[in-house]
Amino acid sequence: MAHSLSAKKRVRQTLKRNARNRSRKELLKQELKGFNAALASNDAGKAAEQLNVVAQRLDRNAAKGVIHKNTAARKRSRLTKRVNLLKAGAKGTKLVVA
Repeated sequence: MAHSLSAKKRVRQTLKRNARNRSRKELLKQELKGFNAALASNDAGKAAEQLNVVAQRLDRNAAKGVIHKNTAARKRSRLTKRVNLLKAGAKGTKLVVA
């Protein structure tokens, strides 16, 4: 248990940051679910729109330090590949879930 005032303050700050980051990650997961649903419906236009929303959320989370910037770039790249496959009409290829 923290005894000094500064240690107690650090505990409070950490709890607040954890809650904030958890919320931001949850919003990202919800956006990804919408993107995956758009992909599953084979609607390239809707999937592209959802990709923009997810990419913005990824970039914002990376800027805030919730996720690493390279993680955001990797996920954005993989999601873009999936949309491009859908636009190209690649039937029979397995779309990897990011």
